[in-house]
Amino acid sequence: MTTLTDNEAQMLEAKAQAIRETIVEMLLAAGSGHIASPLGLADIYAALYFHILNQRPSEPEWQGRDRLFMSNGHTAPVRYAAMAHAGYFPLEECLTLRKFGSRLQGHPERLRLAGLESTSGPLGEGLSQAAGYAYAARTDPFHIFCIMGDGEQDEGNVWEAAMFAGANHLGNLIAIIDRNHIQIDGTTEDVLPLENLRAKYEAFNWQVFEVDGNNVRAFVDVVEQAKEVADKPTLILAHTIPGKGVPEIERDYHYHGYPKSKEETQTFLNELRTMGGKIRSEHQ
Repeated sequence: MTTLTDNEAQMLEAKAQAIRETIVEMLLAAGSGHIASPLGLADIYAALYFHILNQRPSEPEWQGRDRLFMSNGHTAPVRYAAMAHAGYFPLEECLTLRKFGSRLQGHPERLRLAGLESTSGPLGEGLSQAAGYAYAARTDPFHIFCIMGDGEQDEGNVWEAAMFAGANHLGNLIAIIDRNHIQIDGTTEDVLPLENLRAKYEAFNWQVFEVDGNNVRAFVDVVEQAKEVADKPTLILAHTIPGKGVPEIERDYHYHGYPKSKEETQTFLNELRTMGGKIRSEHQ
C-alpha cells in the first residue's frame, strides 16, 4: 500500500485550501450555489485530482483514464475548482459559475465540459450510472469512482444500484459517500435516519471502509486499500465537516446553500485567504 510522504500530504492540504478559496470566489461571483458540502469535500477532491486519479488533464478523453461520476451534482463548485487547479481549464473561468452560456452550470453537464463522465442533477442517479459503466468495463484496467451525498441515500434508486453492483461483484467500482450529516431541511438523522449505513451496504455484498474525509493522508490510504478489493464493489464512508475551513458555519445545515449575503460570503473568503496564507508559508 502506498503511503503519502510528508511533502505529498502537505501539497494536497495546500491544494485543498486553494480549492476552498476558489469555491467561495466562485459563489461570490455567481451570487448563488452551494457552500457547505463543497467546502467539506475539498480534501477528497484534492486527493483525487492531484494524487489518486489516473488522468491526463490535457487529454480529458484519454481511454485509460479513471472515471469519476459525481452523483451529488449540487456540489459542482468543488469539482470545477479542483479541475481548474489541475489544468482542465483556465482558473479564471471558475468565475463564470452559473452564468448564462457558461460551461460551469449549477449542476455539471457532460456535453458542456470535457472531463465530465455524466450529467448530474436529480439526486440518486450517480451510482446507477457508475455501476452500469463499471459493469460494461469489467475487463478494462481503470477504476470507476462515484461520489454521493449522504442525504441522497434517501433515494430508492441508490439501493437498486447498490444491489446490482454487489450481485455482479463489480470490483472496479469505488463509491464514496460524503457523510457530513446534513441536508437541505436539517440533519440526515432528523430528516430520515440512515444508520447503520455500513451494515446496509455490507448486506448488499459491498466492502466498506470508514475514514476521516478531511484527512488527506488517511483518505489516500483507504483508497489504496479499496483498489485491492477485486471481487466486490467498495464503499468509502468519508466523514467530513460541512463548511470546513469557515468555523462559524461548520456543521450548520442552514448553510447547505448560499450564505445569507454577499457581505457574509466576502467575510468567509477573507477568512479562507488568511488561513491559506498561513498554510502556504508553513509549507515553503
